Parts: sequence; structure tokens; C-alpha cells
Amino acid sequence: MGLLDNVLGGLGDDAAGGIGDLLKGQGGVAGLAEKFGQKGLGDAAASWIGKGGNVSISAEQIQAVIGHGPIADFAQKMGVSPEQAATTLAGLLPEAIDRLTPNGDAHEAGGLLDQLPGGLGGMIGGFLKK
Repeated sequence: MGLLDNVLGGLGDDAAGGIGDLLKGQGGVAGLAEKFGQKGLGDAAASWIGKGGNVSISAEQIQAVIGHGPIADFAQKMGVSPEQAATTLAGLLPEAIDRLTPNGDAHEAGGLLDQLPGGLGGMIGGFLKK
């Protein structure tokens, strides 16, 4: 069991890579949290980064914050429709970001994304093979 077996446990390589790519494309966890704040959902994003419980979000909220293009890219990697991808992201992102920020620091996760060869998706994909 590796360190990141617990980060996004249960995801396949495509989902892990897709989330890693999505986070990098949004400016990391800090950039994504800022976008949520701009759409009036800063409290939700802060709950994922902080040490308390995670606030849930809907697929529609994910689409409003992230936008069609990045969701379509994620959908293509997953082999699902953009609607299914948004629903998947609404369920996965809160937990993924929570696990990537165990100390409650969004910039800590950004450093992780920058330091890893091949990005977070490559690392998670390798660690998730069981």
C-alpha cells in the first residue's frame, strides 16, 4: 500500500489521470478553490480543503465552475458523456481535494502537483494498481 492508495482509492487509472489533469488545468487546488469562490461556492471548496466535513455539490454546480471544455475532456478520458462526467466529478472532487490537503493548505497540494514527474494523474494511476 502506497501513500496515495488512500488519496483516490478505488479510482481507475483513467479517472485518476483525468482528475490530475483537471486540477492542473484549473490552476491546482488553490486555483479551483478560487473559481468556486467566484461562483459563490467558496464555502464548499473551503470545506474540502479544511479539516471538517465536506460540503456536497451538484453536477450543475461543477459545470458552472469548471466549464464545458474541461468537463468534456474529462468525459472523453473516462469514456462517458459530459453529463455523467459532471456527476462523477461532483462525487469525486470533494473527497479527492480533501485527501490532497490533509493539513488544510490548498497550496500544499499545488506543490505536490508541480513536484511529481508526469503530474498527479500519473502518480495516482501507478499507486492505484492493485
